[in-house]
Amino acid sequence: MAIFEPTATPHHWKPAALAAGPFAGLQGGAVASLLTGEVEAMAGARNWGSAISASAWFLRPTPMAELRTRVAVVTEGGRVSVVDNTLWPAGEEQPCATVRVTLSRERPVDVPGFCRPAADRVDPTVFPLRSPHAVHGRSWFMDAMEARAGGDVAWFRMHHSVITDAGPLARVLSPADWTHGIARPVQNAVADPNPNLAVQLFKPPRGEWIGVRAEARWRPEAGLGVGSGVLLDVDGEIGRVSMSVILVPFPRNAPASGAGSAAG
Repeated sequence: MAIFEPTATPHHWKPAALAAGPFAGLQGGAVASLLTGEVEAMAGARNWGSAISASAWFLRPTPMAELRTRVAVVTEGGRVSVVDNTLWPAGEEQPCATVRVTLSRERPVDVPGFCRPAADRVDPTVFPLRSPHAVHGRSWFMDAMEARAGGDVAWFRMHHSVITDAGPLARVLSPADWTHGIARPVQNAVADPNPNLAVQLFKPPRGEWIGVRAEARWRPEAGLGVGSGVLLDVDGEIGRVSMSVILVPFPRNAPASGAGSAAG
């Protein structure tokens, strides 16, 4: 079962309960993955190459409702293509989120003197499970994946595709959105939504597991922070992730959450 299913109308989507975030609306990582996955699904037919980066902006909470998207090509041809995808609730004019995806046609290059860093293969299944719950007590995006913690790396394995035919970058965005929540300096103190998310890949992940070696910095006097991290698969590094963070008090009468990002 995909987390977003297409409706009979082209570029319209129905989210499953698993797309929900810990507070209001859908999880930012789910929304970014939907928008990026739709671009990846088009890439083969348009000869855009592989999606190597995505920058997402979460403009307002995305409701649990029918959604529509619109793909716009910024540039295509040559080595690099850039494609935007924006999301609205069906029937509304104010967008909820947008993503810009960079794609590149891969070409081998001979680099004299280059040595690939050695890495030991990891088995995330040996690490303890983590099962954070949303404050609303219902199904949410974390329930769509298996999460484990080992050393300084949090590992995630998706149990559901975001959309049919989504590519590697969409699959990485889903766990990458948790980066700040993994490393926040103080737990259960304030809500910390990320209004943006940026991921760059230099290689597609091998296997189902995505790891995040995360760090975070806060400036409470301004209500701001950042999260960033190294992205891994079981064989080693595959890319980077970064995001801005806005610190706000928890919604009144809402208990503190040990969950990751509340964005989107």
